[in-house]
Amino acid sequence: MHGAGALSAAELIGILWGSGTHGHTAVDAAADALRRHEGLVGLARATDIELDAVPGVGPVRAAQLSAAFEFGRRVVTDWPHDRWTVRAPRDVGERLVPQMGYLEREELRVVLLNTRNAVLRQVTVYQGNVSSSLVRIGELFRDAVRLNATGVILAHNHPSGDSTPSPDDLRLTAEALAAGRLLDIQLLDHLIVAGDGFVSLHDRGVAFDRNG
Repeated sequence: MHGAGALSAAELIGILWGSGTHGHTAVDAAADALRRHEGLVGLARATDIELDAVPGVGPVRAAQLSAAFEFGRRVVTDWPHDRWTVRAPRDVGERLVPQMGYLEREELRVVLLNTRNAVLRQVTVYQGNVSSSLVRIGELFRDAVRLNATGVILAHNHPSGDSTPSPDDLRLTAEALAAGRLLDIQLLDHLIVAGDGFVSLHDRGVAFDRNG
């Protein structure tokens, strides 16, 4: 009567899973899984093996749930590019927080923009340790050159949940700014995503010319 928005997380998962098994209703199993993994965020990060270990779940339901979370992540990623225009750091940060805020590994992404600051593409260039000593600056601008982008925004996550910029973050920003000037592709910002929030190094004035 009231639509999916009126259902609890356990009830939504119960609909996905269907009928119960081994004395557990689907909603019971979902509620148990949510308790064991401390809510939806923990459940979304759980592996198939961890999900399979929850009574009443099993490999099929684990795969179904993993697929549902992946589907949700792709929906968030697949924003209509013709409607995504960047006017402030929050225009990118608010979109990336749901995608990157709770990743278990570091990722470094590059958001490519045209002359009107409309997003052309979002590219993941590194996964693992995002260190200024490991990142090749040329990789950050490769797709920007190919697509004739005029501006880029860097974004990477801190799995620790602390968005404080590290010395490596500052070095990487400075090196990318210098490379962008040589290529005539402006580095507009470097965002650090952690948990439910993000930090804009441009807003903090770190290495950026505030008048640029």
